[in-house]
Amino acid sequence: MCKVPLVTWIQNTFGPVRIQIRVMFYSFGVVLAELLTGQKAILSNESQERKNLAAHFVLLMEENIIFYNVDAQIKEHYPVEDVIGVANIAKRCLNLNGKKRPTMKQVTSELERIIQLSQKDVQQNNEEAESITAEVISAWDDASTSITCSSFQVDQALSSSDVEPLVPFKTW
Repeated sequence: MCKVPLVTWIQNTFGPVRIQIRVMFYSFGVVLAELLTGQKAILSNESQERKNLAAHFVLLMEENIIFYNVDAQIKEHYPVEDVIGVANIAKRCLNLNGKKRPTMKQVTSELERIIQLSQKDVQQNNEEAESITAEVISAWDDASTSITCSSFQVDQALSSSDVEPLVPFKTW
């Protein structure tokens, strides 16, 4: 089994640079936080005080109020469980202790698990919707075939002189 080294070399304009792989996961956590909240990595408020989104995100997670700060489009299109799952991954990536950040394998397996559960929920919801639709159609068919009209009698046959037009007819 091949393990990803904790340290790798990357080439930049000044030559090779030694970088820890887990440092990259902090950046990944920042990107996830940006996507979930719809905010930039550096927050600015009215008083021009700058805040770090990563620290703010972790605080919101610890206080269990992250969902109130999630972008409206994310809330609208994704289930709460999926959003919270991705938020938990982001929080783990944003751990200040690099050794406690997840590995690539852990991140991918957690994301795959979220996707699989979401797909299973969608499939289950579709099956439930189809079942409900079938029940409604069946009930409608049963109701429509069991309705009988009671017989009625017409005491007098209407003649054309008893009928008045809806719109008065004028001759010119």
